[in-house]
Amino acid sequence: MTLAFTLCSINYLAQARTLGDSLKRTNPHIRFIIGLVDRLDVAQVPEDKLPDFELLELHRIGIDGLDQMCEHYNITELNTAVKPYFIRYFFEKVPQVRNVIYFDPDIIVYQPLTQLENLLEANDIVVTPHLATPIDDQLTPNELHHLNTGVYNLGFIALHKSIEAVEFVKWWEEKLFDECKIDLCKGLFVDQNWVNFAPVFWNNIHVEKHPGWNAAYWNMHERRFSQHEGQHWVNDNQPVVFFHYSGYDPAKPSVVSKYQDRFDFQKRPDLNPLFDYYREELLRNHNAYYRQFPCFYIKKEPVYKYQRVRQLLIKPLEAALRLLS
Repeated sequence: MTLAFTLCSINYLAQARTLGDSLKRTNPHIRFIIGLVDRLDVAQVPEDKLPDFELLELHRIGIDGLDQMCEHYNITELNTAVKPYFIRYFFEKVPQVRNVIYFDPDIIVYQPLTQLENLLEANDIVVTPHLATPIDDQLTPNELHHLNTGVYNLGFIALHKSIEAVEFVKWWEEKLFDECKIDLCKGLFVDQNWVNFAPVFWNNIHVEKHPGWNAAYWNMHERRFSQHEGQHWVNDNQPVVFFHYSGYDPAKPSVVSKYQDRFDFQKRPDLNPLFDYYREELLRNHNAYYRQFPCFYIKKEPVYKYQRVRQLLIKPLEAALRLLS
């Protein structure tokens, strides 16, 4: 059996539902689970707003030291850090599982995953790189940014249950317990930089460069999209298998992604059908409703560096100037 899952807090349930809907349409044989990094009993989400997909709450998978993890992670870091713990839980607690696929919640699957399942018959792990060709400008992101944030995009990873895959997951767990930070000065960018080591430390890892896999803002320079006969295509003749809408906000429909400054919809009108459809799906799945929920596990979001500077330097200076005026 192939099991696919995503991870999110309640505030991203519209994205998780949209992903689940796409898998149900294209791959009905794949079991889909939403790993919820939150507590439904505290949030009290009404029944009519709960997804029609399996929900597995974080506290039910038995992570030793979960409270400690929650103390030093923000919501993004925590949702990322628990990824290998969920994978190992599925390997150990679901006997029928042969393959486990992780998708970020802001992904839509547009095609059957037949090729991926075939790859998992011969490989223990399948990943996709951020880029397959060089970038010739200094806009964001470029190769330098990906040196900081990871060669592979871990919004997707697929694993076949094997001794090597389990060893990799256990190693990844250890690293992400307290080193799943967004701290570029220390070489950390959540789970991604760690997986740079995977093809070195383990065998049978396949790096898939198909332009229709994990298409996103970071590789749009090498991919052009079209739509005909009801299908989305990339580079004229290859199907879009899954598209990653990272950084897209339906409340700001003119912005491709808040994480990039290379493309907009005027420069890339080929993106409009993909994003128009995604926005409609998010709105249909109650995006505005879910966004209001704070994550149970994050008691206090960290103050970012520019806010610290303002608190420590600028505010005292402003107060001193008021006294002098």
